Amino acid sequence: MRHTRNAPTGVRQIIAVVLPARLPTDPAWPRGPLPFTHGARTTTTDTRRTYFTPAVASVLYGTPDHPTRWHRHPQHTDGPLTVDGVELLRTPTDDNPDRALAILHLTITGPELLETLRSLARRPGTTSLPLAAESALNALLADNTHTGSEPLLGGRATIESDTLPYTVTLLTPSRQSLPRLYRGRDHRRWPPTQQWLWALASRTNSDDYPPDPATVPQLTGGALRLSADWSALVLRQGAAFIGHRRDHGPSDPFYGYADLHARSIYLDALLLGMIQRTHIDHLTEDLAQVFTGPGEANRLSRLERRIAHFRSTYWRQHLTTHGMANELLIAYQHQYRLSDRFTEILAEAADHNRLIQTQENQQISGALGVLTVLGLPLGTALGVLQVLGDEDPWHLVTATSGALAATAALLTTRYGRLVLAALRGRSPNERDQ
Repeated sequence: MRHTRNAPTGVRQIIAVVLPARLPTDPAWPRGPLPFTHGARTTTTDTRRTYFTPAVASVLYGTPDHPTRWHRHPQHTDGPLTVDGVELLRTPTDDNPDRALAILHLTITGPELLETLRSLARRPGTTSLPLAAESALNALLADNTHTGSEPLLGGRATIESDTLPYTVTLLTPSRQSLPRLYRGRDHRRWPPTQQWLWALASRTNSDDYPPDPATVPQLTGGALRLSADWSALVLRQGAAFIGHRRDHGPSDPFYGYADLHARSIYLDALLLGMIQRTHIDHLTEDLAQVFTGPGEANRLSRLERRIAHFRSTYWRQHLTTHGMANELLIAYQHQYRLSDRFTEILAEAADHNRLIQTQENQQISGALGVLTVLGLPLGTALGVLQVLGDEDPWHLVTATSGALAATAALLTTRYGRLVLAALRGRSPNERDQ
């Protein structure tokens, strides 16, 4: 594997690879997220639930009776890559109840961290999956998953291998500071930490994307300073955590907990953002189909129920009182404009509802108008006969025929045509023509 120039070997080099998957049946794995331990603290389901609000915890971990997350330890190592564990998170939607996310936790040794990320992103000059990553994927597929049409060992899940994964990376330096990745004179004011933060989150090097010096401040302008010792950057296809000082290894108390948080609650905050994006994508598509055929009122009613369910179940910007997970989620939402898109969905659904209500009101008014046009002449004629005491059937037929002729004449007037048009109920496209 070709190394990026001046690629460092960090003390902690961790990648969480997130891939969309299908999960028709629950796997026979231990329930809950993959536990990580540092000192006396272990990130079990119960400890993570105390960090998040109950609604968020229910989405990320399910309930004791209906779990949504499972994990296992494959115990797989291939060269510089070690698989620390695998997770499956069920993320159903109304049109795809088998939808899930597969999370592969990796540790990288040596200077291959950025090159592994570039390979996972399928950058030019790299294979779609390097040898180490291919071995890791095979470990993920063992026992419970498969790709393509041939299941492996039971094939309970399907990984969408043609989709680029989302990656969450942690790098802590083995010396006081990281080396510069971009050494040009124009980038000398770009701190090395910010350079590596951008490179790991975007999964690029100077060959893939030579940054324009004029845009450098914007590239890492959204970085989150988590504390004096580390920061984070969330982009559309990846997120990165970077240490600002030397990591002293297992004895370093701070980076041990940073490792724990990055692999658990901070990753979970980003997973919730991915779930939100999936639901908003589906709502946007369904909203565009409301007026594609008859029965738009029923389709809109079902869509409004789905919007209400999404809003009460998945749409959260406040995850916890602890702060940083909220900031990470908001940063992810900002990358995909999720807040703006959901606001647009609500506004468009309200507009569609007004159009349909107007159309229904016009049809009701048209029906009442027809009753008026039909009933007024007929009622007048029958009333006159009743007052005169005329019971001759021929006179009744004559009066009825005259009333119908008068009704037909009224329907040819402008008012009659408006009544018929309202009763017929034209579509919005016809109305605009």
